[in-house]
Amino acid sequence: MGFNSFTFILLFLPVLLTGWHLLNKAELFRIADVFLIGLSLYFYYSFGVSFLVILLVSIAVNYLLSAVMEKSEAFRKPLKIAGVLFNLALLFYFKYLGFFVDNINALFDAGITAKEILMPIGISFFTFGQISFIVDRANGEAPHYPFIDYALYTVYFPKLIQGPIAFHKEMIDQFRQKSLRSFDTDTFAKGIMSFIIGLGKKVILADTLAKSVNYGFHYTYYMDTLTIIAVMLAYAFQIYLDFSGYCDMASGVSLMLGFKLPVNFNSPYKAKSAKELWQRWHMTLSRFFIKYVYIPLGGSRKGKLRTVINVLIVFVLSGLWHGAGWTYICWGLMQGLLVVWDDLGIVGVKPSKEEEMSSKPRRYLLREKPFFMVPRPVGNALTFIMFVVSLVFFRSQDMTYAIQMFKRFFFWTYPGFLYRTASQLEIAENYIPRQLFSQLGFAAGENIVYMVTLLLLLAVSGFIMTRKNTQEIVEETDFSMKTVMGLAIVFIWSFISLSNVSTFIYFQY
Repeated sequence: MGFNSFTFILLFLPVLLTGWHLLNKAELFRIADVFLIGLSLYFYYSFGVSFLVILLVSIAVNYLLSAVMEKSEAFRKPLKIAGVLFNLALLFYFKYLGFFVDNINALFDAGITAKEILMPIGISFFTFGQISFIVDRANGEAPHYPFIDYALYTVYFPKLIQGPIAFHKEMIDQFRQKSLRSFDTDTFAKGIMSFIIGLGKKVILADTLAKSVNYGFHYTYYMDTLTIIAVMLAYAFQIYLDFSGYCDMASGVSLMLGFKLPVNFNSPYKAKSAKELWQRWHMTLSRFFIKYVYIPLGGSRKGKLRTVINVLIVFVLSGLWHGAGWTYICWGLMQGLLVVWDDLGIVGVKPSKEEEMSSKPRRYLLREKPFFMVPRPVGNALTFIMFVVSLVFFRSQDMTYAIQMFKRFFFWTYPGFLYRTASQLEIAENYIPRQLFSQLGFAAGENIVYMVTLLLLLAVSGFIMTRKNTQEIVEETDFSMKTVMGLAIVFIWSFISLSNVSTFIYFQY
């Protein structure tokens, strides 16, 4: 039961919102918390009962460690180590054991067998959230919360399966504010708006682009240069719309409940450099690695070489966090190298007048100022192109397919396969033009319709990337009749399209 399902929209969400607001109106706050915990657990249970058991065990162990820390401060450091190791072991077993065994067998011909293990949805998110709590708890930065508060923080379903990785304080402090429990029409309306925009991004655009993307990556060995360009652009837009769509829906549901989730996605394709891109993409994951990995490793305090090494470690771990495979490691390493290149100060991007006025002068590893500067549009374009190139690793089945993708890019042939890739867009929206061409007896009509559909999707997606993001739109909206009608159209269109819906990309992480 994802956000983009009939069950969630027609049954789960109405029951949740009705029960939550009625209980809070009656000032039954603890009962409301238990109600929200119960529905959050049911939401997670809908993906599998075994997943729920793993989540409950994880909560119990981490809370027990926190309770023991409360009894004895002398054991906080060993308990911190034990807690981090427990959470990492849980993550390793379900996410990385198969990858580890496969590589041991490949290196040493060991012949070790490991049964296929089904990875719990969202394990990377709730595990990292609990690691942050255990570390902060041991460092004296977090109290021993009442169990209901801690359980609600961990299982709060808008963030449970795909983030953001919220820190304990920023959520529990909100849960404890009674003023946020009062129904606020404006906040509720903004939540609905955010949810609808996210639903439209996911169902109308991302899932449609996925049809051609999946086909293209499945037939990597047959693709030509133009097809690869089209498929990679489609995938870059798909993953953007899929992830930002989920973030918008999660934020929307949370606003309907009265709470704000931390911003996790802030128009990354507007970035002028790789470093800025990672200040905008999966922002809560970036801050987690900065706080709990980069800074403890020494950050930028131990010399230039150590800074470079620390950056690369963080990005390799980020790649590995996204998936158990060498393709993800290569993707993370490539992103790390791009950030290091940006930090060297060889090439810089001219700041806007607003940035010059509001930002502190930036220091680079090699010099105070870059050797030469390029205009911001050039920086935007180069950053986007390099990110798209890196996605070859991110999306390919394995390294063999990734290398083949790069090879086929330089294999200039007649782009006949582009028609086949575009033909996967046989969607209800292009039924009428296809029938029109058919009635006119135009043999190549269907191919033209598919190609136009693909180009139109790419154009619309590219246009969205350059506009204001959902947070900005929601904050600035005045809920005029025009806005309400537009939202109604998007919702109806999305709702009708739900029967063809797919899972979110980040579910697997």
